[in-house]
Parts: sequence; structure tokens; C-alpha cells
Amino acid sequence: MRNLVAVSCCLILSQLTDGRKFRDNQADTEPGQRMKMPYESKSIFRLYVDGDTLDDACTLELFQSQSLEACGFNSSHPLALDGLMETWTSQLASALKGSEGSINVIIADWLDMAHQHYPIAVQNTRTVGQDIAHLLRWLEDFQHFPLGKVHLIGYSLGAHISGFAGSNLAASGRTLGRITGLDPAGPLFEGMSHTDRLSPDDARFVDAIHTFTQQRMGLSVGIKQPVAHFDFYPNGGSSQPGWFEQTVKCAHERAVYLFIDSLLNKDKQIKAYKCSDNTAFDKGNCLDCKKNRCNTLGYDIKKVRTGKSKKLFLKTRSHMPYKLFHYQFRIQFINQIEKLDPTLKVSLTGTLGESESLPITLVEEFSGNRTFTFLITLDTDIGDLLIMHFLWEGSPVWVNMWSTVKAIMPWSKKNKGPQLTFGKITVKSGETQRKTAFCPQTDDGRFIEPSQEKVFVRCEKKLAINQG
Repeated sequence: MRNLVAVSCCLILSQLTDGRKFRDNQADTEPGQRMKMPYESKSIFRLYVDGDTLDDACTLELFQSQSLEACGFNSSHPLALDGLMETWTSQLASALKGSEGSINVIIADWLDMAHQHYPIAVQNTRTVGQDIAHLLRWLEDFQHFPLGKVHLIGYSLGAHISGFAGSNLAASGRTLGRITGLDPAGPLFEGMSHTDRLSPDDARFVDAIHTFTQQRMGLSVGIKQPVAHFDFYPNGGSSQPGWFEQTVKCAHERAVYLFIDSLLNKDKQIKAYKCSDNTAFDKGNCLDCKKNRCNTLGYDIKKVRTGKSKKLFLKTRSHMPYKLFHYQFRIQFINQIEKLDPTLKVSLTGTLGESESLPITLVEEFSGNRTFTFLITLDTDIGDLLIMHFLWEGSPVWVNMWSTVKAIMPWSKKNKGPQLTFGKITVKSGETQRKTAFCPQTDDGRFIEPSQEKVFVRCEKKLAINQG
């Protein structure tokens, strides 16, 4: 369990200059003077400067105002506090500075408390949360910093640390602005009371990204239950694409890189969709964005407080930029008597390009008059949809046999082999929320047999051609 220890907790404090108006009527005092009693932090706080290595970051002495000046802390800039020295810590710090311009980035080093047996490290999260709460209270009292502008970002155990920092501040009547949990740790937190883990009560707005909730021996590295106002489950949340071996480090850290991606690729923001579970999402049932049913994953999330946690699902690529484009297909098959399990492929052409041929995965077999829904994702934006190609990949053995039978017995043509009859077809884009209806290009286009390909066009376009 020792490898499960996460060492990251980030903090973003924005619009520091606005904070002064909240306490202009209070006389400045020495740092820590408003604290009820002296406090010695067990965590070490280091200021990261763009271009510096993490080893060269400047150490801040809690309650020592001169250390803020010595390290170049600028109270007119936003501030980010990042956790222990992981390989990605400098990437996240740099992405924050690059996205927000001038920003103070502080690293919370709790290495000694983190590198313990897992149950002990879990106990230490409360101590680190308390350390951060004292740092924030000091900055509020000394720098007149408005805690409503604070954004804590915590990875794994750091997510719960952020929660404990928020609840610690709430006990003294102060409220954090936002907490982001990056794959919050699962063991010893799953199923616990909201007071013993990250929860929506810990800040004005809380979001979480779950990337490794796959259970092994009854436990999952990341927490599976919702812990925020918006809980994101990329690729179902249990594991992530792109790893030949699902290691703890790879899948667990994917939440971090998804967040970094949201900072680095502002033009490729990822949209996620409210759904009951991943099975329903894979059927394409959940691409509706009405009433805040969808939101943006990562830094630029739309901060909408909800009374109940919302679970949002999405698909991603295996590498950065992670954005995929989601499409919901609804296809009606009519007069289907035989039970079939056909292998179908579909490709799309739009105003900006065309997709490759993609397999259609359906849970149920074809029978009766039924409408099937399923989800397809594309790597690139192909624009407004125009044309759809359907291919039924027949078994080569069956196709050759049927061709031979028809050749030697011409009357057998009247006895049709397996066949599907298309009814209504619609495709909805999750990203644009546009819905497109498709019609067969030819009169016999509604019927398809093994090894055949049929073409469908956007209905409005076909009608326009016919009328012309």
C-alpha cells in the first residue's frame, strides 16, 4: 500500500489586489499575531519561479514576512501552491504560470509524512491540511488575501488534504473558493463520512477527476464515489487508454495530465456529459447539455453549484491533447425477423473532413423493430455532417458460398439471405449539440446484406437535390 501515497496538493489564489478592500479598516500587525497560539508547520512551503528547478525553489518561512519578500512573492499576482516533488509537479506549475501569466506558485513539501506506511500517511493528511489552512489564514491576515479567490488542487492523498484544509478553514467561518481533486485516493476514504474525505462542503465549488477506480482485491487506488459538485469519469474512470500495462502510477496520474492538458490546450477543451453510469454513456444516451448536464473538464470548468453531485462521463485519446469528439447514433431497424449479430462499420464525411471506418459495438443482437443507440468518437473535428457510409462485413466463407449458390441456381435470388432494413437514422454531436437526420442515397439504400456498403446523405441535402 505504500506506493499509493500521493504527494501533491496545489493552491491557486487569484486577484490578490482585490483583497485589500476587504480589510482596509484593520490595522496591519505582525504575521501570526492574530493567530490564537503559535503554530509550527510540519510541511515545508517553497516558492517556484518560472525557469527554476524544483530543487532551487525558495523556502517560505511561515509567519516570517521577510521570507515572502526574499523569495519574490508578489501580492499583486495570483498564487498557486503545488505538492511534493513529483516528475509532473514542475509541468503543472509551468502550465499554471503559462496560462495565468504572472502567478506565484508554492510547493507544499510533506515528503517525510508522505513516505510512511499508507495508513500513517492517511493520518498525516489531516496535519498537512491544517498546515495549509494556517498558511492561508496567515496570508489573509498579513497580505489581506481573500480566501474566496483560493483554488486548491490536490492529487490522490493531496485531494483529501485540500478537503481537510477547506474544512479547517470552514470551522473558523472562512470559505475557500474552489478545490479540484485529481483522482482522490480510495483506500481508507471510500465510503467514509463527508467529514473524513474530500466533499462538496469543503469549498464554494469542488470538482474531481477520477481515472483509476479499477478494483483489485476489493480496493481501488482512486475513490469511485462522487466527492464533488462535478465528478468526471474519463473513459469510465476505472482505467485509461494508452497503457500496455495498467500500473498504479500511469493510470492514477492520468488525472494530473488531463488537468495540465486543459491549461496547455485552451483551444481543445474537453466536454463531459452527465450520465447515470458508463454503460449508459457507451450506448450514446447521455450527450444532452440542457440544464447544466455537460461541463468542461479541467481548469476552465463552468462553476455551477449543485445540490447533488453530478457524475459526468467522456472519452479521451491515449495521449495529449486528449480531446475526442462525441457522436450519438440512433438507428432504427424494421421488420427484422431473424436474429443476427452483424459486424457493421460506419464512416462519416463532414464539411471539414472525413473519418476512418469505425466498428459499431452493440450490446444486444438485432431482432424485431428496434432502435439502437451507440456512441462513436473521432480524433478530429470533421465539421457539419453530410454523408454516412455503412458497411456490413460479411463472413468471406458465407459470401462465397451464397454467390456460388446463386450462380448455379438463379431462382435462388428470390430467396434472400440475411438482410437488415434501415428505418430512421439520426446522429447528434455532443460538442455542437447539432442533430442530423440521414436518408438513403438510393431507393434500395434502406436494405443491406453481408459484404454490402450503403450510402446515406443528410436528409435536407437529398431533398434539395430531388427538388432541383
